[in-house]
This record gives sequence, structure tokens and C-alpha cells, in this order.
Amino acid sequence: MRFNPKFILSICLFSLFGFAQEPLPENPKIGLVLSGGGAKGLAHIGVLKVIDSLGIRIDYIGGSSMGAVVGGLYATGYSGQQLDSIFRDIDFDVLLGDKVPRPSKTFQERKNAEKYAASLPLNDFKLKLPSSISRGQNVFNLLTKLTKDEWDINDFSKLSIPFYCIATNMETGEAIVLDKGNLAEAMSISSILPTLFQPIEKDGILLMDGGIANNYPVEILKAKNLDYIIGVNVQEDLLTKDEIKSVSEILSQINSFRSSEAMKAKKEMTDLFIEPNVEGYNVISFNKGSEIIEKGKKAVTPFLNELKRLKISQNFTKKNKKVNDIDTLKINGIDILGNEKYTDSYVLGKLRFRRGETLSFEDFNNGVNNLLATNNFDSFRYKFLSSENQEYDFIGTVRETANTSFLKLGVHYDQVLKSSVLLNFTKKQLLLKNDVLSLDFILGDNSRFNFDYYIDKGFYWSIGLNANYKRFRYDINPLFFDASLPEMLSSRIPTTLSDFTGSFFVETLIKKDFSLKIGATFKRLNMYASSPSLVTTFQDVKYQIVESDFSSTNATLKYDTLDDVYFPSSGFLFEGSGDLYLTGSKYDNFSQFLILKANIAKAFSINDRISILAGTEGGFMVGDDKISSLHFGLGGYAHNHLNNYSSFFGYDFFSLTGNSFVKAYFSADYEFYKRHHINISGNFTNIGNDIFLEKEWFTLPSYKGFAIGYGLETIFGPIELKFHWSPENDYSGAFVNLGYWF
Repeated sequence: MRFNPKFILSICLFSLFGFAQEPLPENPKIGLVLSGGGAKGLAHIGVLKVIDSLGIRIDYIGGSSMGAVVGGLYATGYSGQQLDSIFRDIDFDVLLGDKVPRPSKTFQERKNAEKYAASLPLNDFKLKLPSSISRGQNVFNLLTKLTKDEWDINDFSKLSIPFYCIATNMETGEAIVLDKGNLAEAMSISSILPTLFQPIEKDGILLMDGGIANNYPVEILKAKNLDYIIGVNVQEDLLTKDEIKSVSEILSQINSFRSSEAMKAKKEMTDLFIEPNVEGYNVISFNKGSEIIEKGKKAVTPFLNELKRLKISQNFTKKNKKVNDIDTLKINGIDILGNEKYTDSYVLGKLRFRRGETLSFEDFNNGVNNLLATNNFDSFRYKFLSSENQEYDFIGTVRETANTSFLKLGVHYDQVLKSSVLLNFTKKQLLLKNDVLSLDFILGDNSRFNFDYYIDKGFYWSIGLNANYKRFRYDINPLFFDASLPEMLSSRIPTTLSDFTGSFFVETLIKKDFSLKIGATFKRLNMYASSPSLVTTFQDVKYQIVESDFSSTNATLKYDTLDDVYFPSSGFLFEGSGDLYLTGSKYDNFSQFLILKANIAKAFSINDRISILAGTEGGFMVGDDKISSLHFGLGGYAHNHLNNYSSFFGYDFFSLTGNSFVKAYFSADYEFYKRHHINISGNFTNIGNDIFLEKEWFTLPSYKGFAIGYGLETIFGPIELKFHWSPENDYSGAFVNLGYWF
């Protein structure tokens, strides 16, 4: 008997499709399971967009890790297209890095944040590595806002689509099913990527990323009395040794060991198994989110006929979730849990709202940032429960930081202080619950130290002690400090400056970002120049410029909302201060004098990439002005000025001086690529003796300078290269700054 090849082929194809397309019940119930995979899980959104476009109804959703986030939001009613829009608008650097905005920090906390490149906890003086890069607070805040319509739902089976997700018990490795409680918290726990986010303790169990224990939780969905299960898996096969080249790839490989073997059986439980091609992406490729979403859409193409068959059997049309924006939150009751060292009033003082207050969601998020900026809490989880008259009861749970001792590090280079390495020891709760001691040791070409002790009482009067010592050597014209020195010193020669300053102060917040500080200061100032002897070439002659102790009282009024100290794009700065000098130990017939100075600046954005900073600065002395070493000085570029000196482009450090000055300045910054900046700056000044009395301050500026530069934001602080010049003296030069200033 002869067999017709075409007949045999047709029989095989009929058998293949006949068995694949089993009859569906009328209006079948369909389950959807979404795997974990970090950023690769954004492919789930692409799949959901196709499912929505076909009009397929999903009756149950299960997910793990990123699949829990996408699946949980879809379960609340968001469409695939809405999720696409949400995730495309997210700045993942901010979201994952848990960066607290600068205006949310106290003035003391800002000073610390803008100095140290790394902070490592100490336990019994033993150095420990931090458990994670981020606390995951920004992720929780975002998920809370996105699920505001479900704040009162405690059982996830009551959502628009019933939902569950997976977490991992970090003590046993057991998979924990999360299907009740706070939805935002459940999604955030399930997506705690190892080393990126820290584990969360809930009900006495330490929980982490669900993908560790069960990255594709289809077996739970299988028990939900469903007719058909669609699964989307973005977990790749095990990598080869040549493919393991980075930390993220190592973590991905470790996470894949268990799931890779289990996927064989799980795949058999899935009726329609979709596996987007996400090769070349890793768990942190969020910057390529739009590409990954498109990969998800393309992965559905081979299954369109089968999905259309599901659509016909369901006759369903997906409706977009109507998003009801909550502009304001009226807080009725407040309950703070988990705090032992810090009182309710301390927590609420940082959150900056009280019972009965109405605030915007943005203000609430700012309050959360204020609380976390203290670094006294590892996590802050909360929920809102509806009460009557559209009011909410607020329940917040804090987890206080166990470590109170830290070793902090920093590095820096500039042309005056040269190379420096910063070692800091910080101890919180040394004597009181809300105090902090900080001790800086700065080693390098010019060694220095700084001591701080601060008792933070928020809106009440805080108390502080500070002592610091600076010493450096630079080529300076000695006449800059003392015009009575011999005229033969009218050129730049090596000059040594040392300054020890100790102060006691009290400080209070008048309003948010507005502080008043009053204190008393002791200063020991020593300056001398060295010049080759006119008699012998084997010895330098030392010219003492000043060697004296000073005491003063001072007051500072400061308002600061700048979003960044190095590359500001928004905010306002006002800082005014007065120093009344009471004594000078090495001066005959010393009489008291007052130094007043102020700095006002405004930053604003032209668009997403271009920003402008414009400001004015000035000061004058009242009374005895013979102590010229404390006069105002301009020149160079720096952020940690000594005494009354300030930056001025177009002139070298310590070039212009006088007992009064007024300066205008501007800077235009273009962020041409993320964290990469090109900027153009200009400054103009009148400076001299008694310029306000002689109305010289109101004339055209006598001195001006300009600069063009490149800046890069790094974890060690800014890297800045600036070329500057002045048209009136044909001067040009370059400034180099590496790292945070300290």
C-alpha cells in the first residue's frame, strides 16, 4: 500500500491542532500568572496590552516579584495601556535609589548628606556592610498612591480581579502566599530584589522577594477552579560561565537555580505559555523599559489565533479604570506603631501633620521624606482607612534603626586644599534619644578636623556644639590681608593660614526650611607669609600677618529650598548673618565691630534640561576695620569658604579684598545627558573700603569674570572642570574639583 505524503502531512497537522484546541466551556474562567524578573517583568505590560485589545477577561491573577507589581495593579482595574503610561513616566533612578529630596532634610542633615560618599554601619565597633542599597520607601509610596481606591480592601479576592502574590520567608526559604492585608505593602514585599532593597518584617516573619522561593506561582492558580491558564515567564534559562560578568548576572543566576528546574513541571500546568525574548536585559534594565514592553507585545503574536478563540467564547470588553485623583487627605485619627526610642510627637513632628489637618498627597510624601531623612528609621509603612465624611484614619508603623554608630567616608581634590580623604565617626543617641555626635578626620596634603554635637528638637530650640580646624598653604599676596606690610611683598608668595573655630549655638525652625540660629564663637586665627631673605638664599623670612584670638556673638537667618547645592534647578536661598566681634587678643586698643553679610539666590528651570541660578551677595563692616584679615575676600571657586571669603570667577583665590562688597552672579546649566552638565557662569562685583558710604556699590561693576564648565554627578560627589577668565585683566585659568567639599 502506498502512502500519499500530503495525506500524511494533513493528518499530522489536523492531529496537532485538534489536540491543542480542546473545546472551551461557555464563558470560560481564565487565570493569569506573571513571573518575576525585575525590569524584565515590564514585558508583562506588553502582553496585557494585547490581551486588553482582544477583549479577554481575566478572572484571577497570581504573580511574583515584578509580576506581583504589574499583576496587582492590573487587578485593581488599570488597563495594560494605563500601566504602560504609568511606568514610562517613572524616574527609576529616583524610585529605586530612595533618594530623599534635599528640601525634606533638616539643615544639619543636608550638611552631612553633602559631605560623605559612603556610610557603613558599626556594630560594637565592628564594620558591617549595609543589607541593601535602598529601603524601598519610594516604591511603597508610589504603590500606595496608585492603589488609593483599594485602601479599604483587606481581602485581595475582593479586588476587581482576585489576586495573590508570593513572598519568601528569609529564615526558612518557604514561599508565603500574600492574599490579604495592605495591597501596596504586599506588592512591595513580593518585589524586594536581594541587595537592592532591604527585607521587611511582617507578623514576626522576615520577608523578601517572592521570586526566590516561587518565581512562577502557577500551582496556586491551578487550585482556583479555573478553565484556562495563561502564563507569562520572563525568567531566562541558566547562564553559561562566559555570560556571568556582572553583579546583576550573578544574582540572576543564583535566583534561577531553583526556578529553572521547577519550570518544567510548571509549564505543563499552563494552557498558554508566553515567553518574551528578554535576552540582553537584566533585572535592573529599567532605563530600557519601553523596549522591554514592546518585547512583551511581540511575544503574543504566535498565539493570536488561540487568544481570539478565548475572546469569542467570553464576549467581554475591557473598560479602563477611572482614576479618581485624591487631591487632599483629611486626617481624622492617627496611630503610630513600632516606636520605642522615639515618641509619637517626634514622628509626627517629622511628618509635619496633626489630627484634623487636611493636606495634599504631595505634602504627605514630603512628610515621609522628612521622617526618613533623619536616618533613624529603616522603614515606614502605613495605611489609610476611610472614616466618615471622606476623612481617613492613618496608621503608621516604623521600624527603628538598630545601628546607631557609623563610619562614613569621603574623598576630595581642589587647588587650595589639595587631595583629601575624609574619615568620619558618627554616633546617634549618645546621651539623648535625639542627639548625634560626628567627628571628621581629614587626612591629606592639608589635614583638618571637624567636631559636631547636635540635639535635634525640630521646631523647638535645638542645641549644637562645633569645633573645627583648617590649615593650608597657598601663594597669596600678603597685602591682601594687611596693607601695612612692606611693599616688597606685593607679589604672590607662599602663605600659610590656620583657623581654629569653636562655637555653641541654639537653632529653631520658624517654618519649614526657615531657621534662626544664635550662638557664640571663639576663633584662633594665624596667618604668615614666607619669602626668601634678601641677605641669604639659605633661609626664608617669616612675615606674621595675624596671630590672634577672637570672640564673637552671631546670628544667622536662613531660608533654603534649593533642590541641589551643586546643580540646582529649583528653589530659593536667603542667608543673612551678623557677627559682633567682642575681643581680639593681640590688638592694642581693640574696639568692637560688626560684620553683616547676605546671600540671595533663585533657581528655576527653563525646561527639563536647562536651568538658571541667579543671585546677589554682599556685606560690610561696622566699627573698627583695622583688622583687615577679617575683611571680605573674593576670588577662585570653592564651596567651603574660610571666614568672609567667597568665590569669584576671573580671578585667582584671594585676589580682591575690602571691608565691603556687593556681587551679582548667574549660572546657566544644561544637563545634556543624565547627570552630565555643561554650564556657563558670570559674576560682577564692586569691592573695596566703605563702598556703601561712597555709593560706589551703585555704579557699574569694577570687576567681572566668566566661566564655562563641565560637571558630572557621581556617588563620590561632583566632578567639576571649569575654565574661567576676566576681560579686564586678560586673566584666564582652570578650576578642578573632585568629590564633595568638606
